Amino acid sequence: MTAPTPYLHLPGTARDALTFYGDVFGCAVQLHSFAEFGRTDGPADAIAHGYLHEGPVALFAADVAGDEPTLRCEGMMLSLLGTAAPADLRTWFTRLSEGGRVVDDLQRRPWGASDGQVVDRYGLHWLIGFEGDDGD
Repeated sequence: MTAPTPYLHLPGTARDALTFYGDVFGCAVQLHSFAEFGRTDGPADAIAHGYLHEGPVALFAADVAGDEPTLRCEGMMLSLLGTAAPADLRTWFTRLSEGGRVVDDLQRRPWGASDGQVVDRYGLHWLIGFEGDDGD
């Protein structure tokens, strides 16, 4: 079974967001403009469809047109628990917090695992963590 992949509808920031996430996660970024898709319902250089590929995180995004609703994320987190080496997860936490806000510092918990939460500059809420010795 294939896991669900988030598809973000953004207010003209899809290019910036996908480029940022590609840089954070070390992914290649594929972007297709409204003009490429023959769309005339928004700016020609707006992103009609874009995605991360060849990396550890799957994510799609597009700019909205007209009165389409944009991303509003409440009551949901994107979980990156144990999805990479602890050093990578720490780096991702730090990078995602740039221009965003830390909800709960990445820290060792009483049960021995480490985790933390951050809302990034585009409004996505991330839960990042790992078990075991992180080398600290």
